[in-house]
Amino acid sequence: MNKQRRKNLEDIRNQLADLRELLDEIREEEEFYRDNIPENLQYSERYEAADNAVSNLENAVISLDEALSSIEEAQG
Repeated sequence: MNKQRRKNLEDIRNQLADLRELLDEIREEEEFYRDNIPENLQYSERYEAADNAVSNLENAVISLDEALSSIEEAQG
C-alpha cells in the first residue's frame, strides 16, 4: 500500500474513532436513563424502548470497533 492510501486510511480511522467515542457517550447516557427509570416502570414500553436502544447502540459500537481493527490490519 502506498503512502497516500495509508494516509487516507488513517484519516478515515481517526474519523471513525471519533464517531465511535460519540456513539459510546450516547449509549452511556441512554443506559443511565434506562437504569434510572423507576422500578414500577421497568416493564413499561418506555423501559423496553430504552433497553432496545442501549442494545442496538452497543452493537453499533462493537461494529465500529471491528471496522477500526480491520482498517488497522489493512494498513499493515
